[in-house]
Amino acid sequence: MLHLTKLRELTLIAPSDPRRPAYISAGSGLVVVGQHLYVVADDELFLGHFDLNSDAPGELLRVFPGELPDKKKPRKKYKPDFELLLRLPASAQYPHGALLAMGSGSTERRYRAVLLSLGAHGEVSGALQLLDATALYELLAKQFAELNLEGGWVQGNELRLLQRGNKGDSPNAVIHLPLQAILDALSSDRLPAVKPLAINRMKLGHIDNIPLCFSDGCALNDGRWLFTAVAEDTDSAYEDGACAGAAVGMVDADDQLMWIKRVTPSYKIEGIEVQSQADGIQVLLVSDADDINVPSSLLSATL
Repeated sequence: MLHLTKLRELTLIAPSDPRRPAYISAGSGLVVVGQHLYVVADDELFLGHFDLNSDAPGELLRVFPGELPDKKKPRKKYKPDFELLLRLPASAQYPHGALLAMGSGSTERRYRAVLLSLGAHGEVSGALQLLDATALYELLAKQFAELNLEGGWVQGNELRLLQRGNKGDSPNAVIHLPLQAILDALSSDRLPAVKPLAINRMKLGHIDNIPLCFSDGCALNDGRWLFTAVAEDTDSAYEDGACAGAAVGMVDADDQLMWIKRVTPSYKIEGIEVQSQADGIQVLLVSDADDINVPSSLLSATL
């Protein structure tokens, strides 16, 4: 078992709408840039921004235009379902790098992505850039019974994406994309249909006969990578199910599973980021209880 320490709840200065609570309740991914902690929520059009060294309420940064219905079912239908948040390296267009948020791709409405430019100190700076990612999602959707992208990160010269499986026919997989092809296309406001370098399917075990399925991932310095996984009782990429537990695992540079450990307490973990590798691997994690009445928590663990 891997013990989790709760650091804080992801409270906000103000909610995204007066009818919504003043906290993030569906944290799906996180990125740390200096002292800036960014959290994407799959039921919002905003990005949460927090001070890593403070438990003060955070602020919301708009990443997608428009409004969402307040009621759960219509909100689920119309949301862009941002499940991935990752940091892109510096490029000609983004000299200090950028944050890339992507939808899950589990419906055509979720074939969307957005870029946010970063400043010299890790702050979001400048106008956001909306990306048409239809071509990439359509290409990847041909590879799986149900596309459901849940995690992503940059590792070396590759962009890695995690496909989340379920109890049905759709497997877990790590998708390797050539990073430079993605960076070269950013000026065109689209993510192109880049042919994957590899797609490696993976089995992660079970909790109470429910398969563990990817919910996020992040890189380590030596080519290995970490992931979070949840055992959610559903055979659908769209419908939620009860969560029987969650786990954190490590994979080697050849995408071979090294170990996987169930977490305690039993949060539904949907985001992971390495905080330090100097004296043991310290990670930050974010939870999503699938309940608007339960704030997402920022958690930590030592591997």
